[in-house]
Amino acid sequence: MRRRNPIVYINNALFIKIPFNFNADTPFDFINPSINPKIMENNDNLNELEKLKAENDFLKMKIMLENGADFYIPGEENTELNPEIENQFLNNIIEFEKQFQQRKTITVFDKIGRPLHFKRMNDIPDDAINSEWDNLLEYMQQYGIVLSACSPKVTARELYRFTTEELFKHETDDIKIPGMISGFLYDEFYPDYEYDNTRYAIDDCIKPFLCKELLDFTPWFAKENIQLNTHVNLTQEELKEVVNAFKEKFNDIELIEVSDVKCDIEKEDCTITGMHETILIFDNVPVTVKDNWLVQFIWDGDFWCIVNVQIQGIELL
Repeated sequence: MRRRNPIVYINNALFIKIPFNFNADTPFDFINPSINPKIMENNDNLNELEKLKAENDFLKMKIMLENGADFYIPGEENTELNPEIENQFLNNIIEFEKQFQQRKTITVFDKIGRPLHFKRMNDIPDDAINSEWDNLLEYMQQYGIVLSACSPKVTARELYRFTTEELFKHETDDIKIPGMISGFLYDEFYPDYEYDNTRYAIDDCIKPFLCKELLDFTPWFAKENIQLNTHVNLTQEELKEVVNAFKEKFNDIELIEVSDVKCDIEKEDCTITGMHETILIFDNVPVTVKDNWLVQFIWDGDFWCIVNVQIQGIELL
C-alpha cells in the first residue's frame, strides 16, 4: 500500500509535508554544522543558540533534498519555534525515514511485548468491559500504540474484541523512535458510512453553503456532473461560483439549526435528508427560512462523493 503524504504540525509554528515516494536524483551529503569545525570555521562568533538554528537549517535542507519535503509557516503570529524542539523534531524525521527505508515490519502483538494476561472478550462481563478496555488501551500506549474510533456506535466491547482478535495480528512498520505514536483508527477497518456521510453532508456541505464565508474547499464532491437545486452538470469550480454568487447577495447568512436528519443507503447510493432553519439578511432585513434539504452521495469505487444538493426554501441558490 502506498503511504499518504503526512503533514506534521508542531507548536503552532511549523508544517512539513514529505512525499514518501520522492527520490532525489542527486544524493545530499549532510554534515552537522554544530559538530564539524570545517563547516563552522566561518561562524566562530555564533553563540550556541545561533549554531543550533544553523544546524536546523542544514537539517531542513537535508530533508528537503533527500525526501522532497516542504516547510510551511502557518501565520505571522506565534511562529517562533523553540530551536531545541525543532532540532529534535527534524532529527526524528530523519531517523524515521532511515528506519522506514529498511522496510521492516512487525505485528502489533510483537510490538507490545506479546502480552498473555489479557482476558478473552467472551470471558469479560458487561460491567467490567469498560475497565478492561481502558487497561488494554493504557498498556498499548506504553508501547506507542493507540486505537481510536470516530463512529459513536463503536462500543468498548467491540474495540476490545477488534484489538485482541484482529489488531494484534496486524503488520505495522517496525520503527522505534522515542515518543512516536502509531495510531490506528477502527473506522478505517470497519467504516460506518451512515455516520461518515451524515457528518460530511452537514459539516462539509450544508453548513458551508448556508453561511456568509465564501466556499473554497469541496473535498467530498464529485469532480463534475454535480447538481445544486436547479443548476445541473456543474464542475467543482462552477459549484463554488454558484454558491459564492448566492452568498454575495446577502449582508449575512446564519444557519440556526439542522434537524430531522436521516440517512438512507442503497448499495452504491446514499441520501441524507433533513431540515434547515436559516436566517438571510438582505438590506439589513432578516428573513427566516425553514425547509428541507437533501445531499446525495454515490460510491465511485474508492469513496463516497456528493453529486446532488437540494436546499429548499432558498430561491436564489
